[in-house]
Formats: sequence, C-alpha cells, structure tokens
Amino acid sequence: QVRLVESGGGLVQPGGSLRLSCAASGFTFSVSSVAIMRWYRQAPGKEHELVARIITAGGRTEYADSVKGRFTISRDNSERTMYLQMNSLKPEDTAVYYCSVKMRSLGVDYWGQGTQVTVSS
Repeated sequence: QVRLVESGGGLVQPGGSLRLSCAASGFTFSVSSVAIMRWYRQAPGKEHELVARIITAGGRTEYADSVKGRFTISRDNSERTMYLQMNSLKPEDTAVYYCSVKMRSLGVDYWGQGTQVTVSS
C-alpha cells in the first residue's frame, strides 16, 4: 500500500523556520520509479499551489517565485523521505502543505494527507 505521511508542521512566528518531512512507503523510492517529487500547499480560500519540486533524473529543483531563496526541497533515498526546509517564514506561508510524487509508471500521482503550517505572532 502506497503511503506518504507528512510531519513537521506547526505554529511558528514570522521569520522562523520549519522543516517538513514526507515519509514514503509502499513503492520504490528511487529515480527509476519516481519521476517528480513535489510539495504543494493550499491556503484557506485559495487554489492549490506548487511550492517546490525535484525532477529526480538529474536532481533539478524548481520553486515558486513566492518561496525562492527561502525554501529548499531535498530527498534522502536511504531514508525514503522528502523534505521541505522553510526559512524566513511569512504569514502568507500559512497553509496546509502536501507532499506528492509522480511515478514513471503510467504517470500516477500519490499524495499525503497534509500538514498544517501556521505563521503568526
């Protein structure tokens, strides 16, 4: 059974940092199986937004303009975990954050259940 489980969310003051983790199970967590690893977020009343992604073949990373220079996406294949390091957090970063992977086979997408990040003083 494929599972993606996010953790690390919480309440943080503006300017603070959080590191989100996404633990994967039920599939091969490797370049041969996973094409793209992503973090999305959705704030109340707003559309889903792609925050960051890794193109696994080659390791290229891409970021939304709103988080460039503040967020870093990474992965640890041995730990079967994807991360999102978030620094210099702003109130507008408040959202539910979801991890997702796109598999090479049939382009299937898998999603985690989300973790709440609240940036407030």
